[in-house]
Amino acid sequence: MSAAVHPRNDCGDVLGVKVSAVTMEDAVVTIERWISERRREYVCVTDVHCIMQCRRDPALRKIYDRAGMVTPDGVPVVYFLRLTGKTRTQRVYGPDLMQAMSAVSEKRGYRQFYYGGNVGVADKLKERLVSFWPGLQVVGTICPPFRQMTPAEDQAAVDAINAARPDIVWVGLGAPKQERWMAEHLDRIEAPVMIGVGAAFDFLAGTKRQAPKWMQRHALEWLFRLCSEPRRLWRRYAYVVPGFAFLAVGEISRRVVRSWGLGRRAPLREHH
Repeated sequence: MSAAVHPRNDCGDVLGVKVSAVTMEDAVVTIERWISERRREYVCVTDVHCIMQCRRDPALRKIYDRAGMVTPDGVPVVYFLRLTGKTRTQRVYGPDLMQAMSAVSEKRGYRQFYYGGNVGVADKLKERLVSFWPGLQVVGTICPPFRQMTPAEDQAAVDAINAARPDIVWVGLGAPKQERWMAEHLDRIEAPVMIGVGAAFDFLAGTKRQAPKWMQRHALEWLFRLCSEPRRLWRRYAYVVPGFAFLAVGEISRRVVRSWGLGRRAPLREHH
């Protein structure tokens, strides 16, 4: 990662939500730096659904603003950033980030903890990833209940995580639950880094299918997931996809008009 690139400083504004204009390499190097410095940070991986939720929930937007890094997880988010001047931005997809950090962690000895998923998923995830990276240290897994945990249950989970001394806590509770959990536990979890990756637990454990690569490249992953889980996801995507498209086209058009009004026809740049 170049010295000029910092996830908090080099951000793009995606419909009012700050998203880090990073590459996968930037993300990995940043996480490694936090581990070496023993800083406490959390990472939000951000797709269109997350952007639209933040627009409706100011408290959630503040959680994203406080994150050490907000990676562009969705292809439409990457396109928006590139069209508004952040041309070096790459997709930092949750499952890919988890695999990249697993490879690095095997070499560096970073300790992992998996928190989230349905019953048994975190253990399957551990089994799968350790089969790919035999030296990977997974020091614990917890599958919390879907209901709200009691204070005693929550404290027991915190104590178990801290006792395992992980360097990275992977959180798979789904958005926005995982983002709220990371923000609420930042001062209680002693690990340097927490990363919310949602469905990556299921995808990498093999309990749910990922969209084909060609659908991912063409911003059609939402369609694959909708067809896979229509009863659960149709309400989400009926609002999210057309809503984001409408707002994104409007915002980019306004920036074009503003640029022309200032007499500049160069590629749009954000002003900081």
